[in-house]
Amino acid sequence: MVVATNQETALHRSSAAAAAALKFLCSYGGQILPRRPDGHLRYVGGVTRILVVDRSVSCAELMAKLEEFCGSSVALKCELPGGDLETLVSVKSDEDLANLIEEYDMAWLRSRSSSSSSPPDARLQIKAVLFGPKPRKPTSLPRSPSPSATSSFGSMIS
Repeated sequence: MVVATNQETALHRSSAAAAAALKFLCSYGGQILPRRPDGHLRYVGGVTRILVVDRSVSCAELMAKLEEFCGSSVALKCELPGGDLETLVSVKSDEDLANLIEEYDMAWLRSRSSSSSSPPDARLQIKAVLFGPKPRKPTSLPRSPSPSATSSFGSMIS
């Protein structure tokens, strides 16, 4: 008779929960810049945090969580598995999110078939770059009328 320890039971539950969750590795507040020696793009500065959400999350729910996460509204762009910062994909709808998850699931399956060294429930983290709202261009205020225009307007109504 095999008796599972509390630790083994907890590990099994956490593995099942991990399979039902998505992990986004979110970078925001920095810049994408070319690396000097080779010109490949890299993310510089800012903050990188992990956000875990249920796989059934809608795009609207995810965007609300990201807004709460970052403290402001953001645009979500993600790297495809095996991609880089030059091929960021915008996620703006439930269909975009479902396609992204499918790409990561397929990459995970490929990695599982080619390597038996990864833990059974170790999913790939979705690499996300969050862009804040673009600063508004300053609008030019109407110029105040010149003193001569004001005096000629005043003489017209008198």
